[in-house]
Amino acid sequence: MLVRRTWALQIDADQVLRGQGADPAVIRKRTPNLVALAERAIAEGSTLLKPELLYRRSRVKRVLHEHIQLEGGDELRGKLLVQHLAPADEVIVILCSIGTDLEERVSAVMETDMVYALALDGFGSAGVEALANAGCHSLELEARERGLETSIPLSPGMVDWPVEDGQPQIFHLLPAEEIGVTMTPSRAMIPRKSLSMVIGIGAHMMAGCPCDYCSMCGTCRYRDHHAQR
Repeated sequence: MLVRRTWALQIDADQVLRGQGADPAVIRKRTPNLVALAERAIAEGSTLLKPELLYRRSRVKRVLHEHIQLEGGDELRGKLLVQHLAPADEVIVILCSIGTDLEERVSAVMETDMVYALALDGFGSAGVEALANAGCHSLELEARERGLETSIPLSPGMVDWPVEDGQPQIFHLLPAEEIGVTMTPSRAMIPRKSLSMVIGIGAHMMAGCPCDYCSMCGTCRYRDHHAQR
């Protein structure tokens, strides 16, 4: 079990706007003042981020029908996982969070300046996504140095891995309290700006794009953006 707390996250105004559910190109053309608020949110929000990434490596013992047995007796279950992780020699279970300070600031600002509070919240969404991407990229580089490949990151809520099934599996495998993350009875995570995922490492992993397995793939306006990264 490892925790990494040192991350240099680069977040720009377009990422903040996408974190708010907006199209940056449209906003820059029609409502440029929101771009200025995004820049302001970056300046303040960067001082409130506490990025932490907790992960655990486990060797794959064997793969059964919709089950991946890990060394030590633990397992991961789900059609999506078996589809992508069957070739893996090991899996890495990941939980990342940017802490509670930013969320507390958003709540305080919401009472007096809702528009700016939404910009700060968008910065938080961009921040935890940037953290997850940085973590996956770091593990991918490490795998390449070993002559191996990584799977796409698989998160609870993707097609064929419901949140109610996947989230408890991840929290069973990781001591989430080490980075201050808890799971509610409805399987949501606190702090809200937290992400969980699993990736596989092996010699011949399946290529693909996470967007193809997102439950919103048919309606997401950012599908092309994420697919090109």
